[in-house]
This record gives sequence, structure tokens and C-alpha cells, in this order.
Amino acid sequence: MTIAEFDHLDVEEKKKLLHTCCGSTAWVNNVIAALPAEDLVDLLEIAEEQWYACHEADWREAFSHHPQIGDIDSLKEKFGATDQWAAGEQASVQQASEKTLEQLAEGNQVYKERFGYIFIVCATGKSADEMLMLLNQRLYNNPDVEIQVAMEEQLKITKLRLEKLFGITT
Repeated sequence: MTIAEFDHLDVEEKKKLLHTCCGSTAWVNNVIAALPAEDLVDLLEIAEEQWYACHEADWREAFSHHPQIGDIDSLKEKFGATDQWAAGEQASVQQASEKTLEQLAEGNQVYKERFGYIFIVCATGKSADEMLMLLNQRLYNNPDVEIQVAMEEQLKITKLRLEKLFGITT
């Protein structure tokens, strides 16, 4: 799909497509209000500006639209609209050892208890062991720092998904 084709879609179809890139309703509505975009670079700039205009509740809403790292079964059950992208983003987890998967599951639980949302990381290009290391490091962050880190990771994911939506593969 091109930006021009996207611009000619009705608002509800645009919202549906944007929602596959980021699960924040406020972000989707803000991007819609800021359109049209001249090109993908412009759209990515709009996406970033509107993400930074969102609040913590909006970020948490976006986080809730992701499966936990390593939870491949939930990709199919809960996240049908984005399961193909999420599975691709977490592809390295499928080759992880049973021990690493168990540690990811345990770490995810501790993280969620500590921060109140799932561990968010832009998994593209990262091994399961690398994601486990990041999870363990980020458990030591204070909540104010961690929400900022998670928000930045969500932005990376959103931009990658927008690129995929418009046919750019990385």
C-alpha cells in the first residue's frame, strides 16, 4: 500500500490499520487528526510526534496489545490482528532453549508485578537470550524510568510496523 492509497481510505479503515501498528486509541486518533502525510518519512514523523503527545495511560493501553515475549500461544489466541508481525518480531524465541523460555516466563511475571504491565522490548533482531538479559537489567529500573524505556520500545515497534504496513521490510 502507498501513502496515497492510505490517504484515500475512509477514516475507520485508516484507524483499523493504524491500530495494528499501535494499540493506543489516543495515538490512533491523534495520527488520524494530523493526516494527511506526504510520504512515509512524514507519516513516521507524525507517528512519533503523536506518540510523545500521549500519556502513560495511552502507553499502557498500547502495551496491553502485545503478547508477552516468548508467549507464542497467546499470539494466536489474543492477538489475531498482529500475530503474524508479533511472531516475526519474536522469531528468535522459537529457537530458544527450554531454560531460556522458562526464565523469560518467570521474568515476565516479576516484571508485570513490579511495573503493572508486560515487558515491552523491540524484539526484532534480538535473540531470546538478549531479550532475557534486557528484561533482567530493566527490572532494576525505578518505575518512572522504566515507563519511559518501555514507551521508547513501543515507539520502535510502532515505526517498524508502519514500515511493514507500507511494504518496507527490515
